[in-house]
Amino acid sequence: MKIAITGDVMLGRLVDEYIIQNPQLDAGYVWGNCLQLLHNADIRLINLECVIADSGEPWEPFTKAFHFRAHPRAIEALKAAKVDFVSLANNHSLDYGVQALEECLELLGRAGIAHAGAGSNRALAQEPAILKKDGSTVAVLSITDNEPLWEAKESAPGVFFIDYDSGGLLERYRSHVEQAMERARTSCDTVIVSAHVGPNWGPPSRAIQAVAHQLIDVGADCYWGHSNHTPQGIEIYRGKPILYSTGDFIDDYAVNKVDRNDLSFLFMFELEGPSWKLTLFPTKISEFRVNRVYGEEAEYVMSRMEKASRAFGTNIRREDNALFVMGSDIF
Repeated sequence: MKIAITGDVMLGRLVDEYIIQNPQLDAGYVWGNCLQLLHNADIRLINLECVIADSGEPWEPFTKAFHFRAHPRAIEALKAAKVDFVSLANNHSLDYGVQALEECLELLGRAGIAHAGAGSNRALAQEPAILKKDGSTVAVLSITDNEPLWEAKESAPGVFFIDYDSGGLLERYRSHVEQAMERARTSCDTVIVSAHVGPNWGPPSRAIQAVAHQLIDVGADCYWGHSNHTPQGIEIYRGKPILYSTGDFIDDYAVNKVDRNDLSFLFMFELEGPSWKLTLFPTKISEFRVNRVYGEEAEYVMSRMEKASRAFGTNIRREDNALFVMGSDIF
């Protein structure tokens, strides 16, 4: 089982204007030469950092700085990459209100693209997505600490919101996560938690580390973090990988010349029984698309990942313009 994992995929604003709504461009343009890697995977997971809809109005436009919405043709972009799952627990799913979220959910459903992290009530927002491939079953939970006003209620739409302190998840939210995890574990071989948590910049705080550890403790096989604009170090905890941040994958953002938020990786999570391997392929965003990157820029982002991971005691092997983290000697 090969699971392709990316960071934030933002198809709104300039990406939407120049690419998604441009009938002269193939919708698959945004994936650049990463398409082949994505197609080679068995399952493909992304964080969808926008709502896909042509309805709705900006939520609190005078207080929220950025609102991201992509035209419904963005579904064709997802299909071009054979995306199987999108995480919706983030700070942009309700940028255009409930009406746009509901349209997005309908469009994803019609396209056969699974999702988790947002829904018309708390139960649906907290429901794990179930993905099946060649006799194996993967569950994905999606959580976020962004936009507390968007927390789904018993009979009100929203996202799977969590809160925590330096000790980890607060009791009520830990209970929600444990219940969702129990539902996922009863029918699935592998459980991945998609976590849109923490600030946009900087390494993970002690509180975020505590949350990641708790999620592994209650049954997650992989912690898949995003929200941070740059990839952060990888920790192996109780034999399971923690990807504190997978960075930005597609967007139109200004590039910080020091942090280089245009550089990241496509993460390939390969499973063979209880063993696993992570392969990190360096990528770069340019002209509203992502491509594999080589040379000095690849060296920069790989070296930074190696250094950040060493802080967690994780050894990374480098070979042929890629990084490898092993969960077993079987690979």
